[in-house]
Amino acid sequence: MPEHDPQADDLDLALLLDVAQDAGQIALRFWKKSPVVWEKPDGAGPVTEADLAVNDMLADRLQSARPNYGWLSEETPDTAARRAQRLAARRSFILDPIDGTRAFIGGEIGFSHALAVVENGQVVAAVVALPAMGVVYAATAIGPATRNGTAINVSTRDTLEGAQMLAARTNLDPKHWRGPPPLVDRIIRPSLAWRMCLVADGSCDAMLTLRPAWEWDIAAGDLIVQRAGGQVSTSEGRPIVYNSASGLAKNVVAAPKALHRQITARLLPPTGHVAPPPVFD
Repeated sequence: MPEHDPQADDLDLALLLDVAQDAGQIALRFWKKSPVVWEKPDGAGPVTEADLAVNDMLADRLQSARPNYGWLSEETPDTAARRAQRLAARRSFILDPIDGTRAFIGGEIGFSHALAVVENGQVVAAVVALPAMGVVYAATAIGPATRNGTAINVSTRDTLEGAQMLAARTNLDPKHWRGPPPLVDRIIRPSLAWRMCLVADGSCDAMLTLRPAWEWDIAAGDLIVQRAGGQVSTSEGRPIVYNSASGLAKNVVAAPKALHRQITARLLPPTGHVAPPPVFD
């Protein structure tokens, strides 16, 4: 297996930053202007003409620039042929053209573009851009995570009780925990990628989702949290391997390392079959 190439990471990050700027310009042209909305089949959530326009631009720019890379996007059908190609590729793009589509439709600021490059199952370049807020998070496999070019770090909190946790209410149901659920200050934000970045920059202490998560929602945020000094895993403490055949992670815990240990130690192992999440989480 060829050695990892940090210079390739830097080149890929520069490409992601470039297309993220254009993605934001496209999205903002539709934002607050009643974009056309369709409901995806099987309760998979809404998609707008903006999602598709951003996806078309990303597909054109990224696949032209890196024709040998695989491709996994929320808005591109993962056909058998495309899946086989990305599973065989050394590097693949994994991205969500607009994460937080419901927020976008509602004219809220909390939508993002989540863009990642994955090599051998690990994220090596990542960008999460929030164009309505003028905020861009970025990281490569080596070096710091940044917010608008400034290095960021996860919080220094080491006690779970009283922590600010980004989580849906159902994640604190006693059935998921060994003993009583932790007494945390629960916060919710519309974009899963943004939630992970709020952990990375220390604005919140932890993020938890106990439902399966689409890789396009979490891949970029995973690397950004890790390069900010945090840890990301499944609830059982296992690293998430990206560019999987299913495109799904079992669940996600993201937090500073001390809190991460406490959360995973207190969570019960998941049991039974859990349906895939709606794509708007």
